[in-house]
Amino acid sequence: MLAKVYVTPKKANIDPQGKAIALSLHALAYTEVGEVRMGKYLEVQLTGLSHQQAEQRVEEMCQRLLANSVIEDFRFEIVEE
Repeated sequence: MLAKVYVTPKKANIDPQGKAIALSLHALAYTEVGEVRMGKYLEVQLTGLSHQQAEQRVEEMCQRLLANSVIEDFRFEIVEE
């Protein structure tokens, strides 16, 4: 079983990395680019858990370590391999 975790800056927070990427893309003539938000993508291999247990454990992992709840949001999906 695989957990795909996506961590992104909260919409209310300024994202300096995303702004720098957007400016660089504009400089490279990608003028169609609007806002860019820079985040993290993680894959976590899980063994010995039911789908429901995996969801609970990954939720805990995100809240305790993988995402900073003050400035980041997260979402995840559990994929059966």
